[in-house]
Amino acid sequence: MSNAGVPAAAGSIWAEQALTSEGWQSRVRVDIDDAGQIIAVIADQAPCGERTGLLLPAMPNLHSHAFQRAMAGMTETRGDDPQDSFWSWRKLMYRFLDKLTPDDVESIAAYGQMEMLESGYTSVGEFHYLHHQADGKPYANRAEMCERIVAASEQSGIGLTLLPVLYEQGGCDGRALSGGQYRFGNSFDDYSNLFQQASAIIAAVNSKPRANANIGVAPHSLRAVSKASLKEASSLVAKRPFHIHVAEQVAEVDELIVAYGARPVEWLLDNHNVDTTWCLVHATQMLAHETSRLAQTGAVAGLCPITESNLGDGIFDGKNYQAHNGAWGIGTDSNVRIALSEELRTLEYSQRLRDRSRSVYATKGQSTGRVLFEAALQGGAQALQRKTGCIAVGYQADLMALNIASPALVAVENDGWLDAWVFANDDTLITDVWSCGVLTVHDGRHVSQKSITNRYLTTMQKLSREL
Repeated sequence: MSNAGVPAAAGSIWAEQALTSEGWQSRVRVDIDDAGQIIAVIADQAPCGERTGLLLPAMPNLHSHAFQRAMAGMTETRGDDPQDSFWSWRKLMYRFLDKLTPDDVESIAAYGQMEMLESGYTSVGEFHYLHHQADGKPYANRAEMCERIVAASEQSGIGLTLLPVLYEQGGCDGRALSGGQYRFGNSFDDYSNLFQQASAIIAAVNSKPRANANIGVAPHSLRAVSKASLKEASSLVAKRPFHIHVAEQVAEVDELIVAYGARPVEWLLDNHNVDTTWCLVHATQMLAHETSRLAQTGAVAGLCPITESNLGDGIFDGKNYQAHNGAWGIGTDSNVRIALSEELRTLEYSQRLRDRSRSVYATKGQSTGRVLFEAALQGGAQALQRKTGCIAVGYQADLMALNIASPALVAVENDGWLDAWVFANDDTLITDVWSCGVLTVHDGRHVSQKSITNRYLTTMQKLSREL
């Protein structure tokens, strides 16, 4: 990269080391324009602008249920059922969400997004299905809860891909919604209206400087959406993000086999044009032929290793999927723990434990940490349709910095920095984070940490009295 004739922009970041589109480089200056886009990346430069140690692309978080952050730590006891599972966890989740108001949801979402930013995520796909009041009646403004998620993102500064969820039935047999599901439910026509309102909200956000939001469609799952509505939903968005839960639990697979005569991923691939706009979340319960077929579509597998471990979902077949060049990204899902390095570590360790092997994702040319990090960047950016995940001209300035002076990193270099962070340390190594060129985290703390945290504490104190 030549530095000839390239002026320093008003916004510049200088790093001792950086992982750019051309690999590891030293003394790198990154210039950012007023729209938050990278306009120059130049190596071997004198220090200038904001200075940092080890500069990396920041991570897209492709799957989150924001409100569940407030449940973290509340579901780790065993109930009456000796086979405690996802389904017993879901009962507790339904009981919890009965208490949530729009103010609560905004507060919880902002707090979770703050933690995401501190962990190195600069954008989030909010798989948003908490639409209505506890009795299932819409708010006077049907898009009230969508507005609250957007408001939270404007407080935290995270880039938002809003994914309003279609949820219309209680199972593959078309049974009616019940209990906690009432807050999620919409007919397809009602959902279409909601989506149009949400689209207008996102358009208003993007009329402001440094536009940092977009929208997609999210049928909840094959068991929660009819065949007809799934087809309609896929035509609602043209080429926007299209996300769906699939094949997370064995019971879900068994239900679909009875109802549809095929396994979930198998059925989707046989009946829909699954392509690069799709993100299939979890997909932990796939057979080898489903895994290879999904990889070949170019769709993204949305992996949430911490949540999948917490819920006992199972292990994604990452080794087979990688062998077929499958795209995948990382999500925080239930937000039981928001920790980027731990998501990547948990994914790799699950493969090692299953196969009794080591360095499963590593290649001859790149270390495990490097492969995991860059694959998650690319898959996340694709799933959220954001031009991010790379330090290169024309990309959004979603960036994170690690403390290169830390004892944890002093004895390694290049790919070794990523390996040491992912496998031997944690996200406390993160010093600074820029979302769309805006510094949102400095010295490991979100710039609005105090106000966001205080509001969240008030919310949690109220909820603890009500539960």
